[in-house]
Amino acid sequence: MDIRIRTMETQDWESVSKIYFEGIQTGRATFQTQMPTWEEWDAGHVKSCRIIAADGAGNVMGWAALTPVSSRCVYRGVGEVSVYVGDKFREKGVAKLLLQALIQNSEEEGYWTLQAGIFTTNEASLNLHKAVGFKVVGIRERIGKTAEGVWQDTALLERRSNVVGVE
Repeated sequence: MDIRIRTMETQDWESVSKIYFEGIQTGRATFQTQMPTWEEWDAGHVKSCRIIAADGAGNVMGWAALTPVSSRCVYRGVGEVSVYVGDKFREKGVAKLLLQALIQNSEEEGYWTLQAGIFTTNEASLNLHKAVGFKVVGIRERIGKTAEGVWQDTALLERRSNVVGVE
């Protein structure tokens, strides 16, 4: 399968939002229950760290982006990872390619720590993140409720750069 990673553009939002909504509907990917508008999503994500995976025909297969963890300058190199793959493109290596590319992109932008909060029941996402160098640093018990009112625990994962911030 031909997979190309490229920078996310504003015109990708329709495809990106459909994939995000698929993730929301699983109940395993996010506590988010409503689709944000482009303006809301855009305001919350690092502009220089947004990528998509597209097939040879240009169809968006998945996306990955960083969210700043804090507005405080001491945390400027720490970002939270989001990675989503469309239903029909799962289990084809798309998520791993996206995450690897986002790691490289984030390091080029000066990020020294990436983190992810993943439902402890989402084994596929946990395994994916571990495969690219994330490690579990803690479990947040009953941190939030799903749309159905079910409490969820999340694993807090972290990946420290081997390139940035090691001096």
